[in-house]
Amino acid sequence: MRFLFLAFCTLFVPAAALAQTSALPTGKLPDTAAPTAYRVDMTIVPERARFSGHTEIDVDLKQAASALYMHGRNLHVTRAVVKIAGKETPVTFTQKTPQGLAEVQFGKTVKPGKLTLKFDYDAAFATGPAGLYHLNIANRWYSWTQFESIDARGAFPSFDEPGFKTPFTVSITTKPGFAAISNAPEIGKGKRKGALVRHDFIATKPLPTYLIAFVTGPFAVAETVVPPTPQREKPLPLRVVGTQPNAAQLKFALEESGKIVALLERYFDQPFPYPKLDQIGSPVMPGAMENAGADIYGDGILFLDEHAPSDDKRTFGMVVAHELSHQWFGDLVTPAWWDDIWLNESFANWMGYRIGDEWRPGLNVEVDGIAEAFDAMEIDALAAGRPIHERITRDADIDAAFDQITYGKGGQVVAMIADYLGDEKFRDGVRLHMQRHSYGNATTDEFFGSLADAAHDPRVLASLRSFVDQQGVPLVTLHRGADGYTATQQRYAYFGTNAPATQWMIPFCVRRAAARNCTLLDKPEMAIETAAGDGVLVPNAGGWGYYRFDLDPADWDALIAATPTLPEPEALAVTDSLWAGFYAGKPYLPKLIAFAKAAGGSPSTKIALENAQRLQGLGKGGLLSDAALPGFRTLIASIYAPQLAKLGFDPALGAFAADDADRKQLRSELAEIVADAGHDVAVRAKLTTALDAYLAGDMKALDPEYGLLAAMIGVQDRGLPFAKMLVTKGLAAPGPIRELALRAVATSDDPEVARWFLQEFSDPKLDGKERLKFAGVFLQTPRTRDLAFTYMIVHFGDYSKPGSGGIFSGSTAKTFESLCSTAQADQVDAKLRPLLAQDSTLGLDRTLDKIRNCARFRDAKAGEVSAAFAR
Repeated sequence: MRFLFLAFCTLFVPAAALAQTSALPTGKLPDTAAPTAYRVDMTIVPERARFSGHTEIDVDLKQAASALYMHGRNLHVTRAVVKIAGKETPVTFTQKTPQGLAEVQFGKTVKPGKLTLKFDYDAAFATGPAGLYHLNIANRWYSWTQFESIDARGAFPSFDEPGFKTPFTVSITTKPGFAAISNAPEIGKGKRKGALVRHDFIATKPLPTYLIAFVTGPFAVAETVVPPTPQREKPLPLRVVGTQPNAAQLKFALEESGKIVALLERYFDQPFPYPKLDQIGSPVMPGAMENAGADIYGDGILFLDEHAPSDDKRTFGMVVAHELSHQWFGDLVTPAWWDDIWLNESFANWMGYRIGDEWRPGLNVEVDGIAEAFDAMEIDALAAGRPIHERITRDADIDAAFDQITYGKGGQVVAMIADYLGDEKFRDGVRLHMQRHSYGNATTDEFFGSLADAAHDPRVLASLRSFVDQQGVPLVTLHRGADGYTATQQRYAYFGTNAPATQWMIPFCVRRAAARNCTLLDKPEMAIETAAGDGVLVPNAGGWGYYRFDLDPADWDALIAATPTLPEPEALAVTDSLWAGFYAGKPYLPKLIAFAKAAGGSPSTKIALENAQRLQGLGKGGLLSDAALPGFRTLIASIYAPQLAKLGFDPALGAFAADDADRKQLRSELAEIVADAGHDVAVRAKLTTALDAYLAGDMKALDPEYGLLAAMIGVQDRGLPFAKMLVTKGLAAPGPIRELALRAVATSDDPEVARWFLQEFSDPKLDGKERLKFAGVFLQTPRTRDLAFTYMIVHFGDYSKPGSGGIFSGSTAKTFESLCSTAQADQVDAKLRPLLAQDSTLGLDRTLDKIRNCARFRDAKAGEVSAAFAR
């Protein structure tokens, strides 16, 4: 699974009618029975409100029982029987908890042995990516499934745990002419069944429920084969599947997916584990899902072409490599329980960046993996958190394991160990693991055992465990002495917080020029070796380490000055560690300003823009007074306006039509920085002049790329009257113009505009749901934040209505992360915590930590930061 973290999420509040008692299992089912095979016959007509099914489950009853627990959520079961020794007897199927724990009552004691459970049922389609969901796209109905983590139980009765792997024999009955797709190849071309058509599929290899897929609808389908490889003798059938609006965008994925399959076969030294591969697009998937032989992706990930920006191609390469690596690590070998999902996702995250980089070396895909790891450190450093490998005892806690700790931190820890151990040894351990557990399940300890047997280096495994089993980010501080450098380690902590004493075994690497030295830091303090000479000392050589570092002032100054010469991964590590020192309370603002200037001269636009965004964060965090703004804007403009001028800037449609997509994207990003954060008068004037002409009817005056920026600048410069005019025009216009106008108003950072929109403005064309959506946007800027917060708390009952649920629903708490007030943190806590009695509170606790950290830092440092820029 690969998913994108969303800034605006909905809270799923389970139905209160299904109360859970302490006597019921809350996580793993009792070891009373195990499924051995499924036969699932689905009738799926996407335009209907409900689907139906007939499911038969062969079960091994391990001990005498009058009842057994299994799963089924919100299913209307019309018939339930048990077949024993050829005789069918009615049973009672009852859902016991909101999470879908169900009980089958036999009505008598049944002896241990083989039996078959049979169910007829129907259920409502979901409308978002959780369970079996349907959508109307361009007046045509389609359906998809998203079963990870525990949503298969919403589509058919099951033993919905990753540890149960069995063959599935699936049939799908749907409308004539519709595509019907599942995990295995179809048998024949479908048979008429009344007004519908039944599609039968061969039995799958052993799979858990969460990897099963059903997809139906009038899809566009493109077909090819992946040619044989040294690991696979026969061609592999490959299809790319999309809704009709994407019919012309299937070629890129069709041509490129097979190349990634071949690279993965070479790495694992095994053929693709399943007899076919479908790459399927869904308009509402915020990420992707590795259903065996039937991956499902968000449309924006899968459907692009060679003219797309490099960022889009990097996302394609990484996510497709991530999901396809799961076909081995996750599907072929599956976690025994959700405790070990970190291994599944962390490994795939690393493989996504690694194999994506091999797919298109010029795109530098691996650098995005390092950036993701540093993003993960932001939440890993909070007081509220969890280790990568965490014991899970409740269904309610499973989805919380699919977070940045599993993906960003876990992927970087795998990368760090693979880098330290050496590629061949690590790869050999992975191959051994695949061979030992093919089509079965495995635990974290079993994976560690495979690595140990291949590497013969127990210290490396001890290092891996120290990162996997402990929360937090190591901070390595280097001090230069007469005899060389001493490294001390401690847990990184934000300003005003106390982190518990923690020790890791850190693969710590430093570089001078081309000479690289690595040490396993297994003590609180120890000497390290560095190459001789006067060259700049670069900690975290290569950028693969999951730690932060600090230096003596002279070493920091030398490293900052060398920034333009550093490779991107190392420059990212410098960026993260220097800013982390600032937010830990160290007097590093002068160094940050020097670093921003140096990074502005880096050949890597990624490094320059990363620091621009972090500088903008000073304003969003309430650290800049009105008196400080001119100095701040001067700094931004002095660094980034020359870069924009070098590219050239004209907001008219087609002004730079000959430029490639990457150059256009860079110009757009620089224009936003210079016009908004830098408040460059000339650039702002160009944008508003173009906007005026566009609003007057000249459609060529303003490229859509600059539409939102121009409208936002217009509201900032002209205030409430212009905002009112823009909203009126937007509400009378079609979708894109409407969205642009409302978002421009919501990002204006103008309290008068916010007060009008949230408290006074009324129009039947703007419903409450959309108003709440844009209240969340007003929440992101410091001068409108308090008004938006008051509005959202008052209307929280509407805002927190159940959404799509499932692994992608996230938590409402994330929407409040931009707050910077202890009092507001208390209000969020009081409002949300009572709603989470049967759900994980980790997301809420993290959000509260972020808000309180921001408030503490602002109260202590705003004066100092503002004074520095005012001067």
